[in-house]
Amino acid sequence: MGSQVARPAMTVMLVFCLTALVVQACSIKLDEEVVFFPTSARLDTDAKTWVVPVRGWIFEREEDSVWRTAVVDQLLAALELESHASNNALFRQRARWFLVDNEGDKAIEVMINGQVFPMHRSGSNGHFTGLARLNTKSTVKETGNPWLSVAAVMPKNDKRIFKGVVQLVAPEGLSVVSDIDDTIKHSNVRDKKALLANTFLNEFEAVAGMPEVYREWAADGAVFHYVSASPWQLYPSLSAFINHEGFPPGSFHMRLFRIKDQTFLGFLASSEPYKTSTIESILRTYPQRRFILVGDSGEKDPEVYAELARRFPEQVTHIFIRDVSEADEDKRFASVFKGLPKDRWTVFRHPREMLPAHSGATR
Repeated sequence: MGSQVARPAMTVMLVFCLTALVVQACSIKLDEEVVFFPTSARLDTDAKTWVVPVRGWIFEREEDSVWRTAVVDQLLAALELESHASNNALFRQRARWFLVDNEGDKAIEVMINGQVFPMHRSGSNGHFTGLARLNTKSTVKETGNPWLSVAAVMPKNDKRIFKGVVQLVAPEGLSVVSDIDDTIKHSNVRDKKALLANTFLNEFEAVAGMPEVYREWAADGAVFHYVSASPWQLYPSLSAFINHEGFPPGSFHMRLFRIKDQTFLGFLASSEPYKTSTIESILRTYPQRRFILVGDSGEKDPEVYAELARRFPEQVTHIFIRDVSEADEDKRFASVFKGLPKDRWTVFRHPREMLPAHSGATR
């Protein structure tokens, strides 16, 4: 009889212990942090809900000097930088995001518009994703603007706040898909040493006139999607640059990069398939919207954009290519854009040259 009484008690205790272990495993620890990346939501008109994608990164800053020294050396090798570059203050600031300890297999919940949504567990790179669905009426009533706030649900003993944003993109309207390097920021992608210096050692420099043009487009109602071949580890620095220079906010689309897999330059050299698939996904997410694609001639933006314009002729209303070459590339552009109407693409040197063509693209 005594053993029969004890068995339920043991079962309750076992369940309690297992629950405690699960809660502990699902909690963000006090030495771990969360960064949210800006995304864009779409409207499901049939279900009358906003479909809200969430993406973030869970990591721990690694302060152990021995570990950091070894990884810094590995990072310098991957970036093909000289060892003395580690003394550069900007390098230390930007490199720290490559040196964090990514927290995999973490469960996290987020709060959006007063509702809590579970996310998928983080991968080995610390990144997590998830979807939330929000009633359209309550969303509009609560927000009153095209941006939603996303916050991590933290353990009760942790008072820190980690927040992000999601832009609400209507089914119809104008979207701008913009490259970053050599399109809105001087990078000099064609020169390896200059690219590395401009990415890790020098202050980011905006292309003169681009912030003003983008702000004019935003004032006309355009929303923005920044698609970059750069790794997510550069997001904090690029986001700060975009905010500081006054570019309109928008969703970010960047690439996953691991130091041990390849060099930084080798990573960037394989960006064409990534850009094609990423922009195609955006186009398919908003099939009724019109799109302007903005890039540069430094690498394969003209080829990628021309292919997409042929495949999505009703959506891609105009292509803008910033000419960053010193040589005459008229033959290249004529070949790349062959068959596309001349009034659907513009090669420019100064951003103000985009405005007349933009007026036609928005009609």
